[in-house]
Amino acid sequence: MREIYATAASWLDEGRPFALATLVELQAARTAPIGTSIAVSVNGDIAGNIGAGCYESEIVETAMRTLDDGIVRTLDVDLDTEDAFSGGTACGAVMRLLVWRPQRAFLDDARAIAAGERDVTLRIGSFEHRFPSKETLILIGATALAAQLAAIGRRIELRVIVVDPRPAFATRERIPEADAIVREWPDAYLPRALSARTAVVVLSHDPKFDLPALRCALRSDAPYIGLLGSRRAQSARRAALAAEGFSSFDLDRIHGPVGLDIGGTTAAETAISILAEIIAHRSGRTGTPLLTQASSIH
Repeated sequence: MREIYATAASWLDEGRPFALATLVELQAARTAPIGTSIAVSVNGDIAGNIGAGCYESEIVETAMRTLDDGIVRTLDVDLDTEDAFSGGTACGAVMRLLVWRPQRAFLDDARAIAAGERDVTLRIGSFEHRFPSKETLILIGATALAAQLAAIGRRIELRVIVVDPRPAFATRERIPEADAIVREWPDAYLPRALSARTAVVVLSHDPKFDLPALRCALRSDAPYIGLLGSRRAQSARRAALAAEGFSSFDLDRIHGPVGLDIGGTTAAETAISILAEIIAHRSGRTGTPLLTQASSIH
């Protein structure tokens, strides 16, 4: 959803006229989040997608009219209509869009929505939509799995930060898609970084990293705490934390072995399973956790 606003910022910056068709209301389905937009430029470039299928041609045509005259238009699209053009693919949704032409003054907000570093309120006439800052995923350990989590996590609009004090490991070359790489010990960085919008996944397989990170996470209101490692390693970490005074309630906050059991074995598949568990936890759903995790996944 945010990528289209990065495109909008780029087009505004270069002075290219364009219109946005922004989803403001949706009934009976969830094809895309409210605030999602399609951009149509003066030279016919189209960016973005709201899941309207064959009806997007109508959206583009309306955007071209608004691009020409600057008039804000309301467009209702009934995806329940089956005709020769839809091919009988009606899904029962009705979406309402506002089609508008952003001006130069929108540049800063477009950039801020795309970056997700602060809350931004989008206003189009009487319509208002708040884009909250991105949720953050902190990864302890600059591993190959961290690189996969950073790559996939950014695509689901997480801000991904990798924490590892080792200069040889914590490099942009090893983890090119992390939003930030922090070369600090976990217990030095986490106390100032954790919040109720910050998930933590510990990947290091080393108690001198794992335990300080888990201590900080358990003392915070982090909504999700994940720990990579076998059942044996999980038991050892929990025993060490229990000996320090952490309660069984505290230890139950740790998801470990981290990830849902989707049958994957590669680093990319494990990253998908971890992010799936984070999404499930965030939405209040449960899944089947992994029963084992090979120590070769780093």
